[in-house]
Amino acid sequence: MQNPYLPYPVKIDDIVVETEDKNLKTFTFVFLNPADEERFAYRSGQFAELSVTGKGEIPIGIASSPSEKGFVKFTVNKVGLVSSYLHNMQKGDIMGIRGPLGNSYPWDVLKGKNVVIIGGGFAFTTLRSSIVYMLANRQDFGKITVIYGARTPGMLLYRDELMAWEKRDDIDMHITVDGTNDPNWKYNVGFVPTITEKKAPQADDDTYAIICGPPIMIKFTQPVLDKAGYAHDHIIMSLENRMKCGIGMCGRCNVGKDFVCKDGPVFTLAQLNTMPKEY
Repeated sequence: MQNPYLPYPVKIDDIVVETEDKNLKTFTFVFLNPADEERFAYRSGQFAELSVTGKGEIPIGIASSPSEKGFVKFTVNKVGLVSSYLHNMQKGDIMGIRGPLGNSYPWDVLKGKNVVIIGGGFAFTTLRSSIVYMLANRQDFGKITVIYGARTPGMLLYRDELMAWEKRDDIDMHITVDGTNDPNWKYNVGFVPTITEKKAPQADDDTYAIICGPPIMIKFTQPVLDKAGYAHDHIIMSLENRMKCGIGMCGRCNVGKDFVCKDGPVFTLAQLNTMPKEY
C-alpha cells in the first residue's frame, strides 16, 4: 500500500499570470516519472495537495481536464506561506503533488443530460476542467450552458479560452463582470445571480446545475435556481473552502459526520440540506 502522504515529484513546465492583480497564477506541471501520471488518474471536480519542501502543502482543485494528457494544471491564489512561495518559483523548479483526492462531479449521472455551469471569481478552476472535459466528449452531453463572472474583465480566469468558447455554437456562454469602464467590453455587466436569472434554462428532469463560487454568490444564486424549478438533487456544489489534508485524517474538514476531503468536496444541495450549516 502506498503511503497516502507521499507526493509525486513534478516539474513546473509553465506559469501564467491570470489576473490583473497578479495574485492568481496557473501552474502547469509535468510528472518526472511518466508512470506517476497514470497513477494520478483523476476526474473533473477532484483536488490535490500541492507540496513545497520545507514549506508545507495546500489543497487546490484540479484545473486541467482528464482529456488533457501529459500535464496537470492548478490555478493558485496567493494567500499564505505555501502559495506565496509557489508564486515565486520558476519554470523548471521541482515540487510535489499528492492525489487525486476527494470525489468528483457525478459524471455518470450527468451523461446524456443538460448541464448548467455557474461560477464566480477564483472558484472557476474545477469548472474549467469540467467544461474542457465535456467539450472533449461533446456527444455525451445535452445542452451546455456556462455563466461565469468576476469583478472586472481583468479578474476573469482563462480569458483566451472563455473567448474561444464564446464563439462556439455547441456551448451557450454568458460571461459577465460586476462593472467595467472598458468601452470595448461586449459581454454582460451584472452580478452572477442576476445573469443566471436571465440566462439559465428552466429546470426539468434532464437538467443539472453545477455551482462553484464565493459564498455570497452561491447564497443569492440558489434562490434563482429554486425559482426556476431546480430540484435540490439537481443542484451540485463543491465545498472547496473546507478541504484540508485530503484524506480525512486531520479532522479539520468535517461538517457534522461527513468529511469534506473524503465524502466530498462535491455534494448535491439535497445532501447539504441534511448537514449542519457549518460551511
